[in-house]
Amino acid sequence: MSIPPKLLPFQTFACFVFSLLTIAGIAMAQTPTNQHYEVRQYQGVDVNRLGDLDQYLEKALVPALNRRGHSPVGVLSEANPVDGKTSVYVFIPLKSPSDLTTLAADLAKDAEYVKAAEAHSAVDPKNPIFARVRSELLVAFDCWPQITVPKQTADKKDRLFELRVYESATEERGNKKVTMFNNGEVPIFLDCQISPVFFGQAIIGDKTPNLTYMTVYDDAASRDAAWKRFVAHPDWKKLSSDPQYQNTVSKIHKLDLLPRPYSQL
Repeated sequence: MSIPPKLLPFQTFACFVFSLLTIAGIAMAQTPTNQHYEVRQYQGVDVNRLGDLDQYLEKALVPALNRRGHSPVGVLSEANPVDGKTSVYVFIPLKSPSDLTTLAADLAKDAEYVKAAEAHSAVDPKNPIFARVRSELLVAFDCWPQITVPKQTADKKDRLFELRVYESATEERGNKKVTMFNNGEVPIFLDCQISPVFFGQAIIGDKTPNLTYMTVYDDAASRDAAWKRFVAHPDWKKLSSDPQYQNTVSKIHKLDLLPRPYSQL
């Protein structure tokens, strides 16, 4: 792709994303109301160091993101850590995909952020808090174009989130799965008390073609009951038997997440 020489960095990225959407045939209308999300994963966090990461996220990163209009920011950790290690997920609504190219530079110039992040920045490289940071860029589905703050969050109640990633064998099958959500799957969710937080199709990530979505429940029992209603729902049986939607998902990843005390989701 040829970029005009006077194009600014954020414009370059926007053109790059547009080209990706065009090439991959992303199944989104790309209207102004369709949010973009960064899903950031801090991998390999020692559960005994969660407090250190919380200090950085709560006091430095999340407030800085809010000051730039990125809100609500969700911060969730795995409900079931393995071998003393966990992942912490940060869900960031973006004003535009070009925010990804400017955010780091903006933070570096933010004196309040730099001050609050001093301890995090001074962590001993030989004893890091996390192993790696993985990010994915999503664009919201037409049927759910904006992130939703759960009622449990507003009511300050306990809640359990389920994050699902659906991989597809081809771009065409991935787009068709998004169409399936847009054309009737989400109303069945709602009828079964499956409460969505967001739905997004991956533009950039390590599992493309894929989509990612998150739902919320009071607890594991209510989650299990809701999905039991879903698989038995007559509208789901009809929709899932439609030939056009066959073989749209090749692999499913499911993860239970719990909010950190300062999470805005």
